[in-house]
Amino acid sequence: MENWFAKRRRSKVLDIAHRQMTLAIDTVKELEKSVNAALNGNKEEAKSSFQRLSLVEHEIDELRRTVFEELTRGSLPFKDREDIMHLVKRLDVMADHVKDSGRSVMVLLEAKVVREIWEQFVEIAKDLVACSTTLRKALDMLGTNPSEARELSKKVDEVESMVDEKYLKTKALLLKHADRMDSATLMLLRDLLESMEHVADSCDDTADYIRILTVARETA
Repeated sequence: MENWFAKRRRSKVLDIAHRQMTLAIDTVKELEKSVNAALNGNKEEAKSSFQRLSLVEHEIDELRRTVFEELTRGSLPFKDREDIMHLVKRLDVMADHVKDSGRSVMVLLEAKVVREIWEQFVEIAKDLVACSTTLRKALDMLGTNPSEARELSKKVDEVESMVDEKYLKTKALLLKHADRMDSATLMLLRDLLESMEHVADSCDDTADYIRILTVARETA
């Protein structure tokens, strides 16, 4: 009976952790929808996407707490508990940066932003979706195909590099159009840019950890 409960608890922990990770990655898609809506001047759609993002982020926080509580009960080997905690923490940080980005978008809906700049943010958002989608595939492969998970994690690096390039290009655009926007708008745009770059960095950081885990699993 004790073994039965241990197995059930282990399955529960893994299921909750997987849902938390999946939701964290899904928040990026809502951010992309919000930025796209902002580009097209659709304030209500942008707000709706942010509201969905906020609800998901709240659920992520609750799931993270649940995962940590379950992990303290010791139903998993120490190394497995440690790995899950690291992944959950990393993706929770990523979701926080996504929400910060969404908040900036909400405030900027009332500002006059040069269209070319919004277009550039849309491109960054597309890259973030590609980055997070690839990360999810790597996570899914981690337990069944470590070598494939490692290759996918490398692709995350490639997409993150694309975000870095667009980050610099966007900064140049802010300078180029500085005379067409007030200082408060420029500061908010800079905050949005920084938050979105942090999303990519968190995604890449998680991919790096997955790469470490694949080596451990292949040598075990």
